Amino acid sequence: MHIADVTMFYTPSSGGVRTYLEAKRRWLTGRAQHSLIVPDSRRFDQGVIHGVPALPIPFGNGYRFPLRKRSWVDTLLQLRPDLIEAGDPYVTAWACVEAGQRLGVPMVGFYHSDLPRLVNSRLGHWTDPLLDSYIRRLYRHFDRILAPSQVIADKLQRLGVANVRLQPLGVDTSQFHPRHRDPSLKAELGIAPEVPLLIFVGRAAREKNLPLLLKAMKLLGKGYHLLLVGPGMPRSVPANVSIIDAFAQADRIARYLASSDALIHAGDSETFGLVVLEAMASGIPVIGTRMGAVAELVVPGCGLLADAVTAPALADAARNLFANGHYGMGRLARKRVEECYAWDKVLAQLLVQYQELTGYTDQKKQDSRRA
Repeated sequence: MHIADVTMFYTPSSGGVRTYLEAKRRWLTGRAQHSLIVPDSRRFDQGVIHGVPALPIPFGNGYRFPLRKRSWVDTLLQLRPDLIEAGDPYVTAWACVEAGQRLGVPMVGFYHSDLPRLVNSRLGHWTDPLLDSYIRRLYRHFDRILAPSQVIADKLQRLGVANVRLQPLGVDTSQFHPRHRDPSLKAELGIAPEVPLLIFVGRAAREKNLPLLLKAMKLLGKGYHLLLVGPGMPRSVPANVSIIDAFAQADRIARYLASSDALIHAGDSETFGLVVLEAMASGIPVIGTRMGAVAELVVPGCGLLADAVTAPALADAARNLFANGHYGMGRLARKRVEECYAWDKVLAQLLVQYQELTGYTDQKKQDSRRA
């Protein structure tokens, strides 16, 4: 089986989508043929990865936005995959639709980003009817729509999108592991060993609710410390907050997470929350809110959820976590990830979905080899 992934969400500083695609690429080696079509400044073919020219987005941290679908369609027609997966709802998705129809192969849409929420958070809710109609019109062409969380699956179904299936993402449980814990991190940050170290890793995007998180840290005071890691972090922060304002490689993030005492996530509209799994795999509990997909990951025993999306509620959740044995929660969080979210388990589930759509099974593969 030949699987082609197409997305504009692929840059050196990309988040969850690139992590998912890279994990899939590694796992599919020896199991299926994989092609990845992404935007670039030039056209190139480097084995699995194929670049298609697209214009850079101003101040877009390396992202490029395709304006025309023709080159994307042509690339897919040349590759002739058995299944096409679109990883965003923009021009590349329409290219997948045209190429899939011309090739007569199944098309999968993975709903990584919640387009209506992203737009109305910037332009207002007057855009909702237009965007809801767009989502319905686009995804009616796909044979299956994958949602990374139940909250997103429910939203798509409410919009009238059919053929929605839940497909969570995963985490590298070897890369993110408690063995990377380094007690010297607190000394580097200038805080005492007994002071609880909270951490948040990610982009400084609006949906991460960083202003609310900083307000919670003010309420917690000098008895707690927060480390913010990621590009574009705010410069004006309380005294009990440290910042690493840069994109960090996975090995550094693994050290930061394992060396902290808990992840704190103020976002209330995550479609999945990959950093939550990375923290849990690192053996630390999570403090979050009951809104969005984070609440699906932080099951009882793996952390605490704030009762409201407010700074006082988030601060109370942090205090309660450290008053009730956070070390045990960290061990349970690690166990939960190993049982449910290791990439091997998650991608095996995904392959079953592909096989259902293509009819391409291991037995069929063996039969074709004998022929």
